[in-house]
Amino acid sequence: MRRTVRSYVLRQGRVTAAQERALAQLMPVYGIEFRDQLLQPAAVFGRAAPLVLEIGSGMGETTARIAGERSDTDFVAAEVHSPGVGSLLKLIEKHQLKNIRVIRHDALEVLERMIPDGVLAGIHLFFPDPWPKKRHHKRRLIQPPFVRLLASRLLPGGYLHLATDWEDYALQMLEVLSAEAQLVNSAQGFAARPAYRPLTKFETRGLKLGHRVWDLVFRRNAAGQRGERPSL
Repeated sequence: MRRTVRSYVLRQGRVTAAQERALAQLMPVYGIEFRDQLLQPAAVFGRAAPLVLEIGSGMGETTARIAGERSDTDFVAAEVHSPGVGSLLKLIEKHQLKNIRVIRHDALEVLERMIPDGVLAGIHLFFPDPWPKKRHHKRRLIQPPFVRLLASRLLPGGYLHLATDWEDYALQMLEVLSAEAQLVNSAQGFAARPAYRPLTKFETRGLKLGHRVWDLVFRRNAAGQRGERPSL
């Protein structure tokens, strides 16, 4: 399968001793091993509940906070960077969050191989790499084939929530999502920030400097209309 997008950019980052311990001790508890096998959420979490996938959970603060405030929903975070995975695992343990599991793998392959069609109540993708140089825009994650894949994994009425602080990327996101037949915009253009998405320290600092953040919330149409399965 030819890949045209990747859900992450591999960057070096120092893993602290505490994060190393979390990776070694907590990943077996809160982690899900990547495999070419469809996920069974009820078996993983021991209950039937709405399931949300977070693509690129970063250092995990936002993921942990949202999960802590939405205890009736289960969350799977797909992240590849060791410091971020270790940090999220520490937060899960610290706050005794029973509704988060972590997959340490490329979210694109997680979506392709582990997430069944029509199972997700929501997908979060906050502040993906904007690839600001024009010649690099083709590397941006939000492209039609990837959005089609995301939409196919949502249940009818399920939501796709994106956020970015780059205006030209926000406009591209809006164009691509609006063109996907499986999705319907929940707003007239950009959405107000949903109450469940907390402001990050970086975002708060940017807002004080006059920088904007754009949220987009689209839902899979009730008919569950689908196009052909995308080839990435």
